[in-house]
Amino acid sequence: MKEEKFKSGFVSIIGRTNVGKSTLVNALVGEKVAAVANKTQTTRTAIKGIVNRPNAQIIFIDTPGIHKPKTKLNETMIETAFNFAKDVDIILFVIDARSEEIGRGDSKILEKIKETKAKTILLLNKIDMVQNKEKLLHLIDLYRKEYNFTAIIPISASKKENLEEILKEIEKNLKEGPAYYNIEEYTDQTVRQLVEEIIREKALKFLQDEVPHGLYVEVENMKYRKTKDKEEIYDIEAVIYCLRESHKGIIIGKGGSMLKKIGTYARKELENMLETKINLKLWVKVKEDWQNKENVVNKFKA
Repeated sequence: MKEEKFKSGFVSIIGRTNVGKSTLVNALVGEKVAAVANKTQTTRTAIKGIVNRPNAQIIFIDTPGIHKPKTKLNETMIETAFNFAKDVDIILFVIDARSEEIGRGDSKILEKIKETKAKTILLLNKIDMVQNKEKLLHLIDLYRKEYNFTAIIPISASKKENLEEILKEIEKNLKEGPAYYNIEEYTDQTVRQLVEEIIREKALKFLQDEVPHGLYVEVENMKYRKTKDKEEIYDIEAVIYCLRESHKGIIIGKGGSMLKKIGTYARKELENMLETKINLKLWVKVKEDWQNKENVVNKFKA
């Protein structure tokens, strides 16, 4: 029996904001590698998630959602997304299956895909929310006329529907190549970056619409040690930066209740992820107009 050759490659996940790209990459990888919140622009940098299969290694790049830029940060995010669309083996173009036509944002992404002439798999996400299957077929037909997609797959990232179909289609279209990462790795993010992502995700989740999207998290100190009882523990000190003094009060909450809630949920998830005790201390600081400050925005450049 002929032995299968090992394949590997990079796959960029691209789409408008809030179409479920981060949920998809987490579901494909089977681990939390990207912040997920029911808000636009949750992903700010290109985050890599690694899937190891018997005869292939697939490196997914979850890129920031395409949106109309209003700040330097927004411009950087869009630049990051389009740059990664150029330098990959396959593009996964994620759209909302509930769309009735090709909107302006999706048209812009299509134009970029046409420029790259890259192998592209179209994913129609959120099919679990589609009642009318005829509308879904009409949407598929509209996109099929626009580009010669390698495959078109209706999926539900949140319900984990048709994910294996995506992986099979990617593997089929990858070239022979080496494993770029150790087979036990599932992301190239550092522990520090993962900690920042999880704290930010919890803040976005609990603050809902009370604080606009203008916050970011920075781990200032992270130390691994053993207690007197030989118990392993991480001491983590992090700052949540926001745009205004009024936002600071909301993030802290009455008697520190909101900050405590963010910290408690972040700590629980981090303890599960790192399989060790976490001593987490959070502060809130104001950094006005940080989204337009070069030294901060550079943190989000790929």
